[in-house]
Amino acid sequence: MAMATDADPAFEVATIKPSAAEWNNTGFHNGGRRVWCDNESVRSIMQYAYGVSGSQIVGGQDWLASAFYVVDGVPDATGLPNEKQSKGMYQKLLADRFKLTFHREKRDLPVFAIRVGKSGAKLAKSQGDPNGLPDETGNGDRNGVTVRYTNVSMEQLAANLQTMMNGRPVVDETGLFGRFDFTLKWTMDEAPMSEPNAAPGLFTAIQEQLGLKLEGTRAQTDVIVIDHVARPSAN
Repeated sequence: MAMATDADPAFEVATIKPSAAEWNNTGFHNGGRRVWCDNESVRSIMQYAYGVSGSQIVGGQDWLASAFYVVDGVPDATGLPNEKQSKGMYQKLLADRFKLTFHREKRDLPVFAIRVGKSGAKLAKSQGDPNGLPDETGNGDRNGVTVRYTNVSMEQLAANLQTMMNGRPVVDETGLFGRFDFTLKWTMDEAPMSEPNAAPGLFTAIQEQLGLKLEGTRAQTDVIVIDHVARPSAN
């Protein structure tokens, strides 16, 4: 059962343990009432919780990127939290258990900008609730990754694409407002010659399928400047 959309949950109970040296799993997960992450650093938890790239986190000690943790807990509200609620739970966890404090600044950074292509955008306006939650449902095989985006704004698309840009922020410069429904199919690497049905690379797919383009530039971008952080408090 999904959690009420107006709920603002925190972790009711959460264990934080250093990752075992042989632990290879990574990522952020929800299932049943559990909310957990595998083998993530404090910097990567911050990236997930606040929707920023690695270059948008400034300061802090070296261990923030080199010490990895497993976090496992349950929310203090009934139901399975959505992604926004899960991110809020990690924000509270970082403040409570890692004593994280920070402030925000604007800095000039290399970014990728999403812009409308010469032929115009190929996007359908969403028929969903304009105040509803976005949805991204995907799958992949040797021919590529296919993701169906529903009720997604361009700002939300930028945040999603940012996770694939190796630490470089993605900003929305399309000027397109509202929510959209669309499907994007791409390959993470160059398609092998033996796979004639393989999808194009991500940059080409965005241009051909969405009528948008990703271009490298520089922009004044929000950054998180760490004021204080500590190793996690005891479970």
